[in-house]
Amino acid sequence: MTSRISTVHLDAVDADASASFWQQALDWDLTVEDGLYSLTAKDGTGLDLDIMAVPEGKTVKNRLHLDLVADGCTQEEEVERLIALGARRVDVGQAPGVTWVVMADPEGNEFCVLG
Repeated sequence: MTSRISTVHLDAVDADASASFWQQALDWDLTVEDGLYSLTAKDGTGLDLDIMAVPEGKTVKNRLHLDLVADGCTQEEEVERLIALGARRVDVGQAPGVTWVVMADPEGNEFCVLG
């Protein structure tokens, strides 16, 4: 027997805004129950993304992050779309010339857009 990952969980000071960003970024379905925002792929495959409000803000670099792949556009077009939704490019010490773009969501959680 083994385990499988079913859900990735993000903490957020403004869970509503964070859930809105990720719902638009991923184009996933969003449900809210008892303060827990759950995002699921429209086709029902893959992991879920849960977002919950917490009182404290993010203070250090995430030890776990999401890697996104542009779907139907170029990497740069996807980066620009995510910036328009509220993300920003960040420097976490990545080497020059890497093929991914490191970004942060509106709460500061890092993620990458792969090349």
